[in-house]
Parts: sequence; structure tokens; C-alpha cells
Amino acid sequence: MSTVELTALADAPKPGIHRRFARSTWGAFALRRLGGLALSLALLVLLTFLIVPLIPGDPAIAILGPDATPDAIAAMHERLNLDLPLWTQFGLYLQGLLTFDLGDSFRYGTPVTTTILTKLPYTATIAFGSIAVVVLVAIPLGMLIGVLTRGGRRSWLATGFGAVAGFLASFPAYVAATLLIIVFAIWLHLLPAGGATAPGSFVLPIAALAIGPTFAVARVVRQETFGVLAQDYIRTARGRRIRAAVLYLRHALPNLMASTLTLTGLILAGLLGGAVIIETVFSLPGLGMEIVQAIIYRDYPVIQGAILTIGAIAILINLLIDVLLGVIDPRTLGGPTND
Repeated sequence: MSTVELTALADAPKPGIHRRFARSTWGAFALRRLGGLALSLALLVLLTFLIVPLIPGDPAIAILGPDATPDAIAAMHERLNLDLPLWTQFGLYLQGLLTFDLGDSFRYGTPVTTTILTKLPYTATIAFGSIAVVVLVAIPLGMLIGVLTRGGRRSWLATGFGAVAGFLASFPAYVAATLLIIVFAIWLHLLPAGGATAPGSFVLPIAALAIGPTFAVARVVRQETFGVLAQDYIRTARGRRIRAAVLYLRHALPNLMASTLTLTGLILAGLLGGAVIIETVFSLPGLGMEIVQAIIYRDYPVIQGAILTIGAIAILINLLIDVLLGVIDPRTLGGPTND
């Protein structure tokens, strides 16, 4: 073997090095994300704990009313641990979280954990149903409009889509919910106007929650499609007479997913918050309705537990989105490149 061949062999990248590089990149990514997860959860726990101490006035009087006796107020202070130093209250709150004990509901007298587990499926159904609609409708719609209007083609379609999508993307969910009830429940009698007992009860809430985000994501996907279709590798693939379905699904779609997933993660957090309003409009017995009722009845343990649950779900979903982004596009891991 010649000297040139030996040198080339020595300089060739080793498979083991690539595997170690991938592991080290994912390891650094995991450490960063776990650190961010721990910080986000810590801030969420602190904020939910401070709900009661930071309430203006005396929470015991807010619960019992201005005519409460001093003995009743003292008893409520003891029940809320308000007679203890703040750091002791926080320690007890953390202890309860570690044992999944969020206290008892003032309104029901049952554990808050039981209340959350009972109400969470309704909120999860409309939130995750909405994000499924957003992904399944917005991506194909945005790609289709992007393909049809690329290079200045069909300007009428681009103008019309931009106007309609811009209007619907800014459409408030509660307004959409009201209009959907009027049309599909009152005029057409096709779907129930509220509740969760009849078949199809979740169709209108999911639609109301998904309309705005669907067109917001579709607009982003359309713009991303323009950028992807202008890339050299797409022009090369088109010059090789690759079928349109293969060109768009195999070569264009994966490059659209990174930005789409990032935006979807942000929208999901908004959908979890929007579920509070939507559940109230449609009288769904989910966490959103429970938070509203807990505020009315000053049921502070339920308020804390529900907000903590929704916040934790949003944080975990965004972590999952980051992992999916790393799988689809390793450049998002933040490690060194092999350029």
C-alpha cells in the first residue's frame, strides 16, 4: 500500500467518531434542555405558590366574607397555613407536590388531585384535538398554496388567501365559538351547543380553538414553501423529472417541519390557555371551567393545582417539540457542525 493510500486511510473519518459525536451532541442537548426544564418547573411552582400570599387583603376574609368572626378567620388561617412563616409554607407546598398532594378543595372537600384527574381529559381532548387539526390542515394547505402561487403565479389566489388567512388568524376564539354555535347548533341543528354528553360535543370547541392557529400556521408554511422550492436541490430534483408527489413530500416537506414544529409548540401553549375561555363558552366540565368556578368561589387549592397542571403540560410539550426538532434537523441541537 502506497504512502498516499495510508495517509488517506488515516485521515478518513471513523464510524465510531461519528457515533461518539452524535452521542455527545445529544448529551449536551439533553443537559441544556433538562436544565431549562428544571428552571421552568421551579418558576412555575414558585408562581403557583405565590397565588395565595400575594392576593390583596386577607385570603381568609376573601373566602369567609367580611362578616366572619375572628375565630373563623383564625381557623381558616390555620387551614391555609397562613399562620406559618412564608418559607415554612413554601416547604409544605413542595412536600405536598412531591407526594402528589395538592390539598383539598374548599368547595368540594375532596383532594385537588382527584378534581384535576376528573377534569383534565376534557381539556386535553379539545387542546390536543385542536393541535391535530392545526397540523393536519395547516401544513397541506400552506404547502398547496405555496406550490400554486410560487414565482408570482396565480396572484389572485395569493391575494385572496392572504386576506382570508390574515383575517381568520386574528379571529378571537370566543367569537368563532359564538358564530359556530349560532350556525351549527341553532340554525342547522347539526351539533350540540354545549356540554359533553352528546355525540359530537367536542367538534365545535375544537373547531373554534383551531381556526385561528390553523391559518396562522398555514401562512408561515406558505412562506417557508417559497424558500424551500427556491433551493438548488429542489431545482435539481425537478430537472431530473422526479414526480411531484415525491418532490414535495420527500424533499420539501421535511425542510418545512422545523419552523412549523417550532410555531406549533408555541401555539399549543396558547391553545391550553384558550381552552379556559372555550370551555366556559361551551359549558365543558374541564380544567378551564374549573378554574373559573374556583376563582368565583375562592377555591385557592384548585386554582393552584389547575394552573400548575396546565403549565407543566405546556412545558413538557415544548420539550417534546425540541426533541422532535432535533430528530428532524440535528442542526437545532446546537452542537458543532461538520462543515
